[in-house]
Amino acid sequence: MSQPSQVNEYSQDIDNERRRMLQFLAGAPLLPLTGGVIGSLFSSESLAASNATLDFIRFVSMDAPSLDNPSAMSTTTINSALELKLSDGSSRQVALAYKPFFITGDKVPDGNGNTVVAGGYYDIHNQPILDSTANNRQFFSDCPDGSSLLTVDGAHVDGVYGNPVFAVVQFEYTTRNGAEEDMYGRLPSPIAVLTLDQNPQTGELKLVKYHNVDTSSVGGLWITCGASLSPWGTHLSSEEYEPDASDLANDQFKAYSKNLFGDENHATPYNYGHLPEVTVNKDGTASIEKHYCVGRISHELVQVMPDERTVLMGDDATNGGLFMFIADNKRDLSSGKLYVAKWSQTSSKGAGAGDISWIKLGEANSNEIKALVDGGIKASDIMDIRTENPNDASFSHIRYSGSDNWVKLKPGMEKAAAFLETHRFAALVGGSLGFTKMEGTTVNVADKKAYSAMSYIYKSMTDGSTDIHVEGPKAGAVYEHSLTGVQKDSDGNVIDSEWVSVHMHAPYNLVGQDLKAPDALGNTAHADRIANPDNIKFSEKLRTLFIGEDSGNHVNNFLWAYNVDSGELSRVMSCAAGAESTGLHAVDEINGWTYIMSNAQHPGDWESPLHDKVKDVLDPYVRANYKDRYGSTVGYITGMPKLA
Repeated sequence: MSQPSQVNEYSQDIDNERRRMLQFLAGAPLLPLTGGVIGSLFSSESLAASNATLDFIRFVSMDAPSLDNPSAMSTTTINSALELKLSDGSSRQVALAYKPFFITGDKVPDGNGNTVVAGGYYDIHNQPILDSTANNRQFFSDCPDGSSLLTVDGAHVDGVYGNPVFAVVQFEYTTRNGAEEDMYGRLPSPIAVLTLDQNPQTGELKLVKYHNVDTSSVGGLWITCGASLSPWGTHLSSEEYEPDASDLANDQFKAYSKNLFGDENHATPYNYGHLPEVTVNKDGTASIEKHYCVGRISHELVQVMPDERTVLMGDDATNGGLFMFIADNKRDLSSGKLYVAKWSQTSSKGAGAGDISWIKLGEANSNEIKALVDGGIKASDIMDIRTENPNDASFSHIRYSGSDNWVKLKPGMEKAAAFLETHRFAALVGGSLGFTKMEGTTVNVADKKAYSAMSYIYKSMTDGSTDIHVEGPKAGAVYEHSLTGVQKDSDGNVIDSEWVSVHMHAPYNLVGQDLKAPDALGNTAHADRIANPDNIKFSEKLRTLFIGEDSGNHVNNFLWAYNVDSGELSRVMSCAAGAESTGLHAVDEINGWTYIMSNAQHPGDWESPLHDKVKDVLDPYVRANYKDRYGSTVGYITGMPKLA
C-alpha cells in the first residue's frame, strides 16, 4: 500500500520545463515513462532549439527468445522499444518493460487494512472456495484475462496520493486443483477492481486496493474470457462457451453449480452465456448486471462502436457466427435488436474473403428474457433438438459446436430461441455459423475499419460443411471489416447504424503461416508471424493494432504491434512458454499517459508435441516464477528511456 511519504513525490514543486516536456510526450502519446532520466534524453532545451515535432511512432521488434536463454523463455520478456521519429530527422527510442501488479495467489491489500488472495474464488455468499486437495487453501486462478483501465469522476480512495485509476480484471478459470485434476469451468469466475495510484510525474501505476466484485446478484459468472471498455467507461465482460441447456448430464456444469451454490442442481444453464457489464464506483467498489438481450453466444472481447449503440461481436466457438447488437438507446445495452452475419464468399484462397449481409434474429429487452430464465424455461420448451437424424422433414439439419443437430422450433418460441438458443436459431434461419474461434474484435475509428481475430482457421471453416469454405491456415488470421451505413437486413428493413460490417478479408501481414514440419524449437507455425490471434485492441493515436496470441503452434506466445499505415509487424513481448497473452487493453490517454495492459494465462501449460523439446529445461524455471505453475501475472507494459 502507498505510504504518506509519497505525497512529497507528487508535490507541486515540479520543474516547469520538465512538466512541459512530459506534456509534449503525453500528447504524442507515449507509454508511461518510469524512472528519473527522462530529462537527460528529451531535454526541453534541445527540442526548443530544433523546433522538432513528432512525425511518426513505431515499435522496434524484439527477437523471439531461445533455449540459449531459458530464463527469458520462462517469464514475461520484453526486449522491444518504441521509436519516435522527429521532424528534424532525428529519432529517439524508449525501451519497453513489463511491470506486474501481482502474481495471482499473492496476498494483496483490500483497502481495509487486511489482505486478500489475488485471483481468489468465492461462492454465492462471497465466502472463499477452498481446495480440499491442497490443505484447504483458497482456490486462485492461473488464468487472468480481460481487463479495462478507466477513471471515475470524483473518485477518492484512501491511500491514493496521485491520481486514482481503476483496473477491472477478470479471471477466466483455473487449470487444476492440488491433485492435478482438471478444473476448467468448474468454479465461478471472479472479477476484481484494482485501485491504482497513478504518479502524475511518471505515469507509474501502483496497486493500493483489491476489491472482489460481488456477483451474487447475477447468479455468478461463467468462464469470463476477453473484455473491453465501453465508450461510457464500463467494463464489458464475457461468458464464453455457454453451457448447452439440452445436455442435462453435463458434469462440468454440475460441478460449477456445486462449487457456487453448494448444490449441483441449483444453477440453470440459461443464466450463463450473456454479456455482463461492470460499473466502477468512486470508492473502488463496483456493481454488475447481465444483459440477456445481446445474444447467448461465446462472447469474447466485444466492440462498441462510436455511436455508443452498435456492438460488433465475435464468437469463440466451432460453428460460431459474427453477431451484431444495436441498442435502442445510447450507452444502454438493456434493449435492442440482434443480428447474425451472412457470409457471401468472394475468395477461398488462404484465409479467404467475403461480403457480409445481416439477418435479424429478434429484438428484446433484458428483463423479458431474464423473466423466461427465472421462470424455468428449458431447451425442450424452445425447440426439439436431436443429435441423430430423425428422418423427419419437419426437422432442419444444422451444425452446432462441431456436431450435427436436427432441430424443430416450437410454435411461438422465436424470441426465446433468438436470445437463449442463439447459436441454433441463427443457424436455423440461415446465418453463417461456420467461423472457428472468432475471438477479440476492435475498431479503427479514423479509417472506419474493424478487426476480428480468428484464432484458428480449420474445422468448420475448411471442411466444406458450411457456406464458409477457405484454405486456412490453422495458425489463424486477423480479419479486417469494412464498416458503413445505409444497409438493409434480409427482410429489407434499414439497419439503424453507420457502423455495419459489409466485407471481411485478412491483410497479408496478419495471416499466420503453418510450417510443414516443426522448427528446431518445436514451433509448428512460423515464429516471425502471428499465430492464433486472440486478444486484439487498436490504438487510434499510435495507429497500431495490438495482437495477443493464444497459440497451440508457438512454443512461446507473443504480443504483436501492427502499424496499419506502414504494414510493419513488430514483436513487442514474449509470454512464458505454455502461457497465452491475455488481458490486452490499449488506452490512448489517462491523465496524459498511454498504457498497454497485458496479462498472461497458465504458464507452463505444456502441450505435446509442441513443448516436447523445451519442457524438461523450462519447467523448473516456470515453476519457480509462477507458484509451481498455480499462478500467473497481471500487469502492464511500461517504458524506460535509453540512449539511442
